[in-house]
Amino acid sequence: MGGLGTAGYPTRRGFDDWFGFFSQVHAHTYYPEHLLENDREFLVSGNFGAKKTTYAPDLFTRRALDFINKNPDPFFLHLCYTIPHANNEVGRDTGNGMEVPDDAPYKGKSWPQQERNFAAMITRMDRDIGRLLAALKQNGQAENTLVLFTSDNGPHQEGGHDPAFFKSTGPLRGIKRDLYEGGIRVPGLAWWPGRVQPAQVSNHPWAFWDFLPTACDLAGIDAPSNLDGLSFAPALFGKPAKQHEYFYWEFHERGFHQAVRMGDWKGVRLGSREPIELYNLAKDVGEAENVAARHPDIVRRIEAILAQARTDSQLFPIKEAPESANP
Repeated sequence: MGGLGTAGYPTRRGFDDWFGFFSQVHAHTYYPEHLLENDREFLVSGNFGAKKTTYAPDLFTRRALDFINKNPDPFFLHLCYTIPHANNEVGRDTGNGMEVPDDAPYKGKSWPQQERNFAAMITRMDRDIGRLLAALKQNGQAENTLVLFTSDNGPHQEGGHDPAFFKSTGPLRGIKRDLYEGGIRVPGLAWWPGRVQPAQVSNHPWAFWDFLPTACDLAGIDAPSNLDGLSFAPALFGKPAKQHEYFYWEFHERGFHQAVRMGDWKGVRLGSREPIELYNLAKDVGEAENVAARHPDIVRRIEAILAQARTDSQLFPIKEAPESANP
């Protein structure tokens, strides 16, 4: 949201309590020597010196449990685990950036150490989320609390981890940093005993910018009028929800890449001078067959969206990757 002292800092944007890292790069480490607690530094003394004994996700879980136990009234908790992100810096130095206190229960597996660690990290997170749900039940808050769980991107190839090892992308193409479905399509899980039916599956697509309108809808208040998001609340209860005309993404780390999803049609352009690739996700969720030549009308519609859906930014100027730039 914003660093300490900025207008975007969590306690200046409506959060009563904040506990976390100083920055995105700082969040790569799982054994930090200091964190932020509201507007002051929190020293993690267990990580001073050579010994690393305090695992940051464990601290976040304990803080979340304390928060739940102390707030019987309606509350909002935004818990962002960094698991299973890699410690990229340690990964570059040692080849294994998947930091975890123990690789149990996978210690006896004949897997590479990075993959044992990766699996242990996810199992650890699964355990901790179970503890949070148990606390809600114990406090009588479960039937009055919606829990949403999702991720910010698809599987990564960092810290020595190979996303193909556990077939993490399933049938999807691409991984983190790709604008194919494997990079941007992630599951969204909802838990609300007595309200959201167990084992219910919805194909309604939504994005993070839809959360605030959804929260307002569920709270019975009007969402701000200047939002791009739409409420997906009806989909939680097995009912039709209003669909976006399109979703738009762009990514600048490897040149200027763009993507649009319009219904079941998905367009990808890997550079402003590159042709648009077109896929029908209803028939080809793995984006294996580029059907642009067969649907020039759809390509033209997507090209128009690519041109008008974005706003130029000095922070993210359009730069072509060397391999895609034409003289």
